[in-house]
Amino acid sequence: MSPEPQDPPWSRDRPPGPGKMRVTFCQAVLAVAIAINLLVLYYISRLQQHVLHRHRDHAPPSARQQTNPLRPGVTVLIREFEDFENYVPNVARSFLRQEPELPIVVAADHLPYPPVVLPDAPNIQLVLLKPSPDQPAHMFRPEAYVRTEHVALVPDGAKADSTSQLERMLEEFKASRSTVEMVAAPVHSTTPLQCLNLRVSLKEWTAEYTAAPPSSKRCTALKGEAVLLLRTRDLFNLSVPLARPLLTSLFIQTSLRGWAVRLLDVSFPALHHPLFTSSHNQWKADNLARANRLQLFRDFGIKRVVLEDGKEQWFGCGKETPRCFGTIHDDTPEYLYRNRWTPPCCLRALRETAKYVVHVLETSGVRYWLEGGTLLGAARHHDLIPWDYDVDLGIYLEDVPNCELLRSADSGSIVDEKGFVWEKAIEGDFYRVQYSEHNHLHVDLWPFYPKNGVMTKDTWMDHRQDIEFPEHFLKPLVPIQFAGFLALAPNDYRAFLELKFGEGAVENPEYPNPALKRMEKGN
Repeated sequence: MSPEPQDPPWSRDRPPGPGKMRVTFCQAVLAVAIAINLLVLYYISRLQQHVLHRHRDHAPPSARQQTNPLRPGVTVLIREFEDFENYVPNVARSFLRQEPELPIVVAADHLPYPPVVLPDAPNIQLVLLKPSPDQPAHMFRPEAYVRTEHVALVPDGAKADSTSQLERMLEEFKASRSTVEMVAAPVHSTTPLQCLNLRVSLKEWTAEYTAAPPSSKRCTALKGEAVLLLRTRDLFNLSVPLARPLLTSLFIQTSLRGWAVRLLDVSFPALHHPLFTSSHNQWKADNLARANRLQLFRDFGIKRVVLEDGKEQWFGCGKETPRCFGTIHDDTPEYLYRNRWTPPCCLRALRETAKYVVHVLETSGVRYWLEGGTLLGAARHHDLIPWDYDVDLGIYLEDVPNCELLRSADSGSIVDEKGFVWEKAIEGDFYRVQYSEHNHLHVDLWPFYPKNGVMTKDTWMDHRQDIEFPEHFLKPLVPIQFAGFLALAPNDYRAFLELKFGEGAVENPEYPNPALKRMEKGN
């Protein structure tokens, strides 16, 4: 028998011919994975298109229908949920099981992705709140989709397990209409729903929460998850009815209107504890909640929040950011035209700068005193005037060489070890200490010198109070409470102020330039 012929050695590394093509196991797995991914992408695309078509097909009522009276009943509105993980379809189904004809509206800024697959029913609507240039404006107005007299704001994860829950809330609401504008039912969670009282002062850029008495069922804000029921017209008469975080936004607006909420004994179970199934999704949700809260406070002009435990949160300027307002024109900052006072973060920075500058002057042996509107604030409030935008101190010109920072400022701007900026002002012969290089809130130091018993200086500003005065007001200087510390002031500061501002200046506050902006009565 002759041996079986073999390929020559040099041909063994050649690729196999058409009849010898081989597919490795790894290649096969890769091909299958690509095919599955393509199928998943195709399915998601079709699902997204389906959801989008449902949004477009379920058009809101016409303009004529929107003017028709609202009909009795309740619409469930689901607004507070996250795209990346939610139970919105299950929430909707739980309510439909109890009442199949119940109108349900799901509101989102943009088309949710991954798609939210809602039950296919004509009484369920998905409303997108951010307008699209190819669609009419009424498509993005949620009030056009809510045609019942009352609306229940339902958070993600809440479950209806009884037909009586919404019915009872509505009955309790109608019975309480003379005392409250909203009723709330807690959603079971690890953190119990807490009744709070909220005071919002837009003039002071501040929201302040305090705990309501433990037995109280009536308050002006809630902390925790709850189903909230109110009149549809009341909700959509708010400036921003569906801003997120939803309850934070609502209670800021309703507290400004003097509304109250009553906490009911009705409750809703939760579909899942915790709401998010992974720590990563919880982290994402927490970050989004913080970002939404920050944006909400910016939009509403809230720069200081006092929590119910007394802790403060700040949303305004700091050492690393510019101050909250721009250049002052005609002694009238822009916030006065908005019927607001100096932002609290700016007042805090001015107090800090004033305390620091006073400490430097005292340790350097520079005689100083509170001047102008700063002294007026100390006399009235033992603090800054609430609408003031700088601090004024008078100093003895002959004492300037005693302070190294002032001497250095004569040669140019200098940043000290605390980050404060000392410089010679470009407007005239005086000194300025800025809060930081970024934030130009400042203390002005006005060098005076005695001349024939009268204190005078070399630079004068076009201010009524910027005048010469007898030196005897400074002999001696006296301590006065100011901005949380003791500062020095003229010895008869009331007479000093009336000399500069006119009789009754302490008792009769007025804005810096009444010809442009006068203080409203009652402020």
